[in-house]
Amino acid sequence: FGFPALAAAAGTLLAAADGPRLAAMEMGGWDTHANQSDRLHGPLRQLDAGLVALREALGPAWRRTVVLVMTEFGRTVRVNGTRGTDHGTATVAFVLGGGVVGGRVRGDWPGLAAGQLFEGRDLAPTTDLRSLAKGVLAQHLGLGAAVLARVFPDSAAAAPMAGLLRG
Repeated sequence: FGFPALAAAAGTLLAAADGPRLAAMEMGGWDTHANQSDRLHGPLRQLDAGLVALREALGPAWRRTVVLVMTEFGRTVRVNGTRGTDHGTATVAFVLGGGVVGGRVRGDWPGLAAGQLFEGRDLAPTTDLRSLAKGVLAQHLGLGAAVLARVFPDSAAAAPMAGLLRG
């Protein structure tokens, strides 16, 4: 089963004319404190296969779809003593789908030199992921500032990211 089956089922439901308009899915396996190079291939394959299954199940609805892939924590830059990485600060997120203005990296690259690391160990965060999520919700679902403020309390400094989606 796994994530590809979950994503295919979600795509089938979302593609139905009377189906839901929003879905949230989760997959584990990303907490790689040890033997990361041996363990990371599986979750990456599951994510890849799941996104393909979602797109295939959505069919023509893919043109109007926006998918936000994100995690709640980053990884450290340096490998630890057990050949893994520990919880870090910065992370990565992906926005994909037929409705997305793609092919771009949004955010600044802070660098990996010792003096550029956050707290001497992490990739420095340059973008608040709430800005990305707010931008998707505002542009795709038409949520206004008042609703976004309720969804993301105490986040006034994280303005919705513009230009993510096609008009």
